[in-house]
Amino acid sequence: MTFRRSPSPLSASRRRRFAFLVFAIANGLFLLNRSHAAAPAQAATGAHAGQPKSTKVANPLNDLLNDAQHAIDTSNFEGAIPPLQKFIAEKPDVAYAHFQLAYAFTALHRADEARAEYERATSIDPKMSEAYLNLGLLLTEKDPAAAVQALRKAVELLPAQSRPRLLLGVAQERSGDFPGAANSFEGAVHLDPRDTDATLHLARLYLQLKRPADAESKFRAVLEAKPDSLEAVGGLAECLDAQQKPEAADAYRKYLALQPGDAAMRARLVHLLVEQQKYDDALAELDRADAGKKPSTDSLLLRADIQIAQKKTDDAIASLQGALALTPSDPKLLNGLGRLYLEKRDFPAAEKTFKAALQLDQSNLMIWKNLSSTYYLSGNYPATLGTLDVIAKVEPPTAASWFIRALCYDKLHQIKPALEAYQKFLDLDAGKNPDQIWQAQQRSKVLKHQLEEKRPSR
Repeated sequence: MTFRRSPSPLSASRRRRFAFLVFAIANGLFLLNRSHAAAPAQAATGAHAGQPKSTKVANPLNDLLNDAQHAIDTSNFEGAIPPLQKFIAEKPDVAYAHFQLAYAFTALHRADEARAEYERATSIDPKMSEAYLNLGLLLTEKDPAAAVQALRKAVELLPAQSRPRLLLGVAQERSGDFPGAANSFEGAVHLDPRDTDATLHLARLYLQLKRPADAESKFRAVLEAKPDSLEAVGGLAECLDAQQKPEAADAYRKYLALQPGDAAMRARLVHLLVEQQKYDDALAELDRADAGKKPSTDSLLLRADIQIAQKKTDDAIASLQGALALTPSDPKLLNGLGRLYLEKRDFPAAEKTFKAALQLDQSNLMIWKNLSSTYYLSGNYPATLGTLDVIAKVEPPTAASWFIRALCYDKLHQIKPALEAYQKFLDLDAGKNPDQIWQAQQRSKVLKHQLEEKRPSR
């Protein structure tokens, strides 16, 4: 949840408090100018029968506040600024005026000026909880650490209210204080268990903190109050998924029934169904997502993954070809398609595809290794050695690569390089692959014998 909201106007009780304050100011001014004014306010009400009535004395400063309030009430925030500034010029130590001016600045997105006025209001009246709340809201997005300070004060002044704790938790979460945020959200929920906003924030934070069981209970609490809460339905699915509970798939389906366009959640459901080896169900979900429109690259890749799991190589090739039609310059897609051709032992198609991938990304060693495997399996041993040389310039040859080198040299009847490569393999393998070790040892004996036979007799 983002908090880009304008501060709320003063509560009725707060307005009454400031109305009393304005009345006190007005009486003070009357007393200072008593010789030039009519009778006291008491006489203006006609409280004593038989006394002549007096007209109520207008107070210019009080009128300025009234004008500002009227402008704010009608959303004319620009119009509220001049009367408030005039009032402050005469009475700079009235917190209410600074608060109202800050409120107008906030509504006009003049954040720096609003911040200064809220801070001035709190310095004049350190118990002005509304100013701390609005200051915290103003700062939460751009300066969450400063927002935390203001909102801590609001919580201190309003200990029985859940909303300040919720706002404090949001600021703490944004500033990276996750334990503190959890504590604030928990406090808000404790004060008002029906506050679904606070419960949702707490559930989301539990999920982020890898506490899916705790998050699940909170999401379920929200759903008891709001059965169709989209965030709670989706969050519950994620919690069940994280706990590997079998009902996670149904939870995802319920969410997608409410929000069918959420591609990320549908993808997660498809992956979950694949993990559960429910391949037909996974394809059905993709069909629902693609109904009435052309499949996206992501959808086609998911479809290919499912078809590979089903060992439907031809179908997977068709899906990847469709993805490449949409994203033709993706070397990873080409590499994946090449591997499928390699699996089918369609070596010409695999070679062509890997070479196309390398034209897009010459530095991708995985593609070079796949091309090397293609050359070897198709019997092109010189090309295999050439790709192994390219790979060796980037990373030291492994035992496996030395074994392939040895086999290539052996097939090409290059006895001495073959012997050297077999020995490199034996030195590096350290007994991990006994079948290859036996083969290397036996071929080495034969090659040594052949080498001895080729030596001229003395």
